Amino acid sequence: MFLTPIIRRTSIAAVLCTISLLSACAATPQRPSSALQSAERAIATAEDARAVQHAPLELRQARDKLAAANNAVEKDEMDIARRLAEEAAVLAELALARSEMQVALETNKELKNTTDMYKDELTRKKVLNRRAGESS
Repeated sequence: MFLTPIIRRTSIAAVLCTISLLSACAATPQRPSSALQSAERAIATAEDARAVQHAPLELRQARDKLAAANNAVEKDEMDIARRLAEEAAVLAELALARSEMQVALETNKELKNTTDMYKDELTRKKVLNRRAGESS
């Protein structure tokens, strides 16, 4: 009779320890593969959009964050790796946006110069036509 409560307490303690160990194993974060792949794709997209030329700082920061994320994975710091990979993707998207903006500004400038050239040509032709009409 005396052993029954001791056995019961020991059994309960063993069950609680087992549950604690299992929950600790279940709580271990998984490798952030999708976050790392998203960051890699975002960086590649930014590079394709000439971010190296138009947004080198942001692109370099994105690459550095991705490298840090990969280092965190090697150290089994999965939460940190996920956060760094997400930051890398955001920085790459910023680099892409800045690059696209710069390309748009350059295109706009070229179109304005072309329009100005055509306006000047039309004005020159009008002046020549008036002079030709006055001399007749």
